[in-house]
Amino acid sequence: MSRSGLIIAVSGPSGVGKGTVLGAVEKALASSDPASVGRSISATTRKPRGEEKDGVEYYFKSTAEFEKLIADGEIIEYDMYCGNYYGTPAEPVRKMVSEGKVVLFDITIEGSLALKRFFPEDAVTIFILPPSMEELEQRLRGRGTEEDDVVRARLSQAKLEITRADEFEYIVTNRSVEQAEGDILSIIRAEMLKQSRHDETANNLE
Repeated sequence: MSRSGLIIAVSGPSGVGKGTVLGAVEKALASSDPASVGRSISATTRKPRGEEKDGVEYYFKSTAEFEKLIADGEIIEYDMYCGNYYGTPAEPVRKMVSEGKVVLFDITIEGSLALKRFFPEDAVTIFILPPSMEELEQRLRGRGTEEDDVVRARLSQAKLEITRADEFEYIVTNRSVEQAEGDILSIIRAEMLKQSRHDETANNLE
């Protein structure tokens, strides 16, 4: 069976620029074909806030509904925060992949690895590294939003997370947004050209 969709799971330490880089990748993909990009929406058991709508900001579920999804193996990864579940439902991702979309995830290390286990043929894991720990510290301090002890804690956590980079299929060093964006777009192009994604097409030409 030909598989045209792709899941791009990107992880990396706080301050490495995952969100900015993935935003640039999404913009580049959408500029050529807006329908080619999928956006993952998390499910949660917390109540909607303000103008939040179901299926837009989150899929809002009751605790019983969420726990049934877990029991049915339909939650890819989840966590609990302040008494509420948060997680990634499998069916919307499965649907986007079947429609040929590139689904982008800015996600934790455990989340990336869970996606790979759940979608072994369609998920691609990428770890983003900083050019150096000194540069990462500058980026964290450059935010100007955190106290010194918080920055030190984030750097300590970053060192632990970086030791797990070898669990990922690709490693991209974020020297600049443009360079990291280009590297991830190259990975997407290469993955979409793999023989395993075109076996049905090749067979039809025989």
